[in-house]
Amino acid sequence: MSQCDNRPEKPPWSIDFDAALAQLEAQLGPLPETTARPSLLMFCGLPGTGKSYFARRLAERAGFAIVESDRVRKVLFSNPTYSTQESQGVHRLCHALLARLLAKGFRVIYDATNLIEFHREFVYLLAERAGAKLVIVRTWAPEEVVRQRLMGRPADDYSDADWNVYQALTQTEQPIRRPHLVVDTSQDPEAALSKILRAIKR
Repeated sequence: MSQCDNRPEKPPWSIDFDAALAQLEAQLGPLPETTARPSLLMFCGLPGTGKSYFARRLAERAGFAIVESDRVRKVLFSNPTYSTQESQGVHRLCHALLARLLAKGFRVIYDATNLIEFHREFVYLLAERAGAKLVIVRTWAPEEVVRQRLMGRPADDYSDADWNVYQALTQTEQPIRRPHLVVDTSQDPEAALSKILRAIKR
Protein backbone atom coordinates (compact mmCIF):
# COMPACT_ATOMS: atom_id res chain seq x y z
CA MET A 1 0.00 0.00 0.00
CA SER A 2 1.32 3.45 -0.89
CA GLN A 3 2.34 5.79 1.91
CA CYS A 4 0.21 8.44 0.21
CA ASP A 5 -3.07 6.55 0.64
CA ASN A 6 -5.59 8.49 2.71
CA ARG A 7 -6.58 5.37 4.56
CA PRO A 8 -3.69 3.50 6.17
CA GLU A 9 -3.80 -0.23 6.79
CA LYS A 10 -6.15 -1.36 9.52
CA PRO A 11 -4.56 -1.38 12.95
CA PRO A 12 -3.46 -4.76 14.31
CA TRP A 13 -5.96 -4.89 17.14
CA SER A 14 -9.61 -5.92 17.12
CA ILE A 15 -11.44 -2.63 16.62
CA ASP A 16 -13.34 -1.35 13.62
CA PHE A 17 -11.07 1.17 11.89
CA ASP A 18 -13.88 3.17 10.26
CA ALA A 19 -15.91 3.28 13.47
CA ALA A 20 -12.87 4.39 15.46
CA LEU A 21 -12.10 7.11 12.92
CA ALA A 22 -15.70 8.36 12.98
CA GLN A 23 -15.68 8.35 16.79
CA LEU A 24 -12.48 10.36 16.92
CA GLU A 25 -13.77 12.91 14.42
CA ALA A 26 -17.04 13.29 16.32
CA GLN A 27 -15.18 13.91 19.57
CA LEU A 28 -13.16 16.78 18.13
CA GLY A 29 -16.04 19.06 19.09
CA PRO A 30 -16.78 22.33 17.26
CA LEU A 31 -14.43 22.78 14.34
CA PRO A 32 -13.06 26.04 12.92
CA GLU A 33 -14.07 27.40 9.55
CA THR A 34 -12.64 25.75 6.46
CA THR A 35 -10.22 27.60 4.19
CA ALA A 36 -9.42 27.61 0.49
CA ARG A 37 -5.99 26.21 1.27
CA PRO A 38 -5.67 24.04 4.37
CA SER A 39 -2.57 24.11 6.53
CA LEU A 40 -0.93 21.55 8.78
CA LEU A 41 1.13 22.50 11.81
CA MET A 42 3.13 19.55 13.13
CA PHE A 43 4.66 19.72 16.57
CA CYS A 44 7.70 17.59 17.36
CA GLY A 45 9.31 17.29 20.76
CA LEU A 46 9.85 15.29 23.90
CA PRO A 47 7.20 15.02 26.64
CA GLY A 48 6.94 18.10 28.82
CA THR A 49 8.36 20.51 26.25
CA GLY A 50 5.07 22.36 25.77
CA LYS A 51 3.54 20.88 22.62
CA SER A 52 -0.01 20.58 23.93
CA TYR A 53 0.06 23.98 25.63
CA PHE A 54 1.08 25.73 22.42
CA ALA A 55 -1.31 23.62 20.34
CA ARG A 56 -4.24 24.79 22.45
CA ARG A 57 -3.14 28.43 22.41
CA LEU A 58 -2.68 28.41 18.63
CA ALA A 59 -6.01 26.67 18.07
CA GLU A 60 -7.76 29.39 20.07
CA ARG A 61 -5.91 32.21 18.38
CA ALA A 62 -5.73 31.06 14.75
CA GLY A 63 -8.62 28.63 14.24
CA PHE A 64 -7.06 25.17 14.10
CA ALA A 65 -8.48 21.73 14.78
CA ILE A 66 -6.19 19.60 16.97
CA VAL A 67 -5.33 15.94 16.46
CA GLU A 68 -3.62 14.90 19.71
CA SER A 69 -2.02 11.46 19.74
CA ASP A 70 -2.26 11.06 23.53
CA ARG A 71 -5.98 11.79 23.40
CA VAL A 72 -6.50 9.40 20.48
CA ARG A 73 -4.83 6.64 22.48
CA LYS A 74 -6.97 7.27 25.56
CA VAL A 75 -10.19 7.39 23.51
CA LEU A 76 -9.37 4.00 21.99
CA PHE A 77 -7.84 2.32 25.03
CA SER A 78 -8.90 2.96 28.62
CA ASN A 79 -5.79 1.10 29.80
CA PRO A 80 -3.18 1.57 27.08
CA THR A 81 -0.20 -0.77 27.02
CA TYR A 82 2.02 1.43 24.81
CA SER A 83 3.04 -1.67 22.89
CA THR A 84 4.64 -1.25 19.48
CA GLN A 85 1.53 -2.57 17.73
CA GLU A 86 -0.77 -0.31 19.72
CA SER A 87 1.41 2.73 18.96
CA GLN A 88 1.51 1.86 15.26
CA GLY A 89 -2.27 1.75 15.24
CA VAL A 90 -2.55 5.08 17.01
CA HIS A 91 -0.21 6.65 14.44
CA ARG A 92 -2.29 5.24 11.58
CA LEU A 93 -5.53 6.55 13.00
CA CYS A 94 -4.00 9.97 13.65
CA HIS A 95 -2.72 10.12 10.09
CA ALA A 96 -6.11 9.06 8.71
CA LEU A 97 -7.85 11.74 10.77
CA LEU A 98 -5.36 14.36 9.60
CA ALA A 99 -5.99 13.37 5.99
CA ARG A 100 -9.76 13.56 6.45
CA LEU A 101 -9.65 17.01 8.05
CA LEU A 102 -7.23 18.40 5.46
CA ALA A 103 -9.40 17.05 2.64
CA LYS A 104 -12.30 19.04 4.09
CA GLY A 105 -10.23 22.24 4.12
CA PHE A 106 -9.51 22.59 7.83
CA ARG A 107 -6.38 24.03 9.36
CA VAL A 108 -5.00 21.27 11.56
CA ILE A 109 -2.44 20.92 14.35
CA TYR A 110 -0.84 17.52 14.89
CA ASP A 111 0.15 17.30 18.54
CA ALA A 112 2.45 14.31 19.02
CA THR A 113 6.07 13.66 19.90
CA ASN A 114 6.88 12.89 16.24
CA LEU A 115 10.45 12.00 17.19
CA ILE A 116 11.11 9.51 14.37
CA GLU A 117 11.71 10.77 10.83
CA PHE A 118 9.95 7.74 9.33
CA HIS A 119 6.74 8.76 11.12
CA ARG A 120 7.17 12.39 10.09
CA GLU A 121 7.52 11.35 6.46
CA PHE A 122 3.91 10.15 6.48
CA VAL A 123 2.86 13.61 7.62
CA TYR A 124 4.95 15.30 4.92
CA LEU A 125 3.16 13.17 2.34
CA LEU A 126 -0.27 13.92 3.79
CA ALA A 127 0.38 17.65 3.52
CA GLU A 128 1.67 17.35 -0.05
CA ARG A 129 -1.29 15.25 -1.12
CA ALA A 130 -3.76 17.72 0.38
CA GLY A 131 -1.97 20.74 -1.06
CA ALA A 132 -1.61 22.01 2.49
CA LYS A 133 0.96 24.43 3.84
CA LEU A 134 3.18 22.49 6.25
CA VAL A 135 4.78 24.19 9.24
CA ILE A 136 6.99 22.08 11.53
CA VAL A 137 7.76 23.22 15.06
CA ARG A 138 10.20 21.49 17.40
CA THR A 139 9.57 22.36 21.03
CA TRP A 140 12.42 22.31 23.53
CA ALA A 141 12.99 23.25 27.16
CA PRO A 142 15.83 22.75 29.68
CA GLU A 143 15.67 19.41 31.47
CA GLU A 144 14.96 20.90 34.90
CA VAL A 145 11.99 22.81 33.48
CA VAL A 146 10.70 19.63 31.84
CA ARG A 147 11.11 17.66 35.07
CA GLN A 148 9.07 20.21 37.00
CA ARG A 149 6.34 20.24 34.37
CA LEU A 150 6.06 16.46 34.31
CA MET A 151 5.92 16.28 38.10
CA GLY A 152 3.15 18.87 38.11
CA ARG A 153 0.91 17.26 35.51
CA PRO A 154 -2.68 16.66 36.68
CA ALA A 155 -3.85 13.08 37.09
CA ASP A 156 -6.43 13.46 34.30
CA ASP A 157 -3.87 14.57 31.71
CA TYR A 158 -4.08 12.54 28.50
CA SER A 159 -0.33 11.91 28.58
CA ASP A 160 1.10 9.28 30.92
CA ALA A 161 4.69 10.33 30.21
CA ASP A 162 6.83 10.87 33.30
CA TRP A 163 10.50 11.70 33.84
CA ASN A 164 11.59 8.12 33.11
CA VAL A 165 9.71 8.16 29.81
CA TYR A 166 11.29 11.50 28.94
CA GLN A 167 14.78 10.15 29.59
CA ALA A 168 14.13 7.03 27.53
CA LEU A 169 12.77 9.01 24.59
CA THR A 170 15.78 11.31 24.49
CA GLN A 171 17.66 8.33 23.03
CA THR A 172 15.17 7.94 20.16
CA GLU A 173 14.80 11.51 18.90
CA GLN A 174 16.00 11.92 15.31
CA PRO A 175 16.92 15.11 13.42
CA ILE A 176 14.15 16.75 11.41
CA ARG A 177 15.12 16.74 7.74
CA ARG A 178 12.75 19.51 6.67
CA PRO A 179 12.92 23.24 7.39
CA HIS A 180 11.44 23.84 10.83
CA LEU A 181 11.21 26.22 13.74
CA VAL A 182 12.79 25.52 17.12
CA VAL A 183 10.99 27.07 20.09
CA ASP A 184 12.41 27.26 23.61
CA THR A 185 9.18 26.99 25.59
CA SER A 186 10.84 28.06 28.84
CA GLN A 187 11.03 31.59 27.45
CA ASP A 188 8.27 34.15 26.83
CA PRO A 189 5.29 32.17 25.45
CA GLU A 190 3.87 35.19 23.63
CA ALA A 191 7.10 35.61 21.68
CA ALA A 192 7.05 31.92 20.75
CA LEU A 193 3.41 32.09 19.67
CA SER A 194 4.12 35.13 17.52
CA LYS A 195 7.07 33.34 15.92
CA ILE A 196 4.89 30.36 14.98
CA LEU A 197 2.01 32.54 13.74
CA ARG A 198 4.39 34.47 11.47
CA ALA A 199 5.56 31.18 9.94
CA ILE A 200 1.96 30.11 9.34
CA LYS A 201 1.11 33.38 7.60
CA ARG A 202 4.14 33.43 5.28
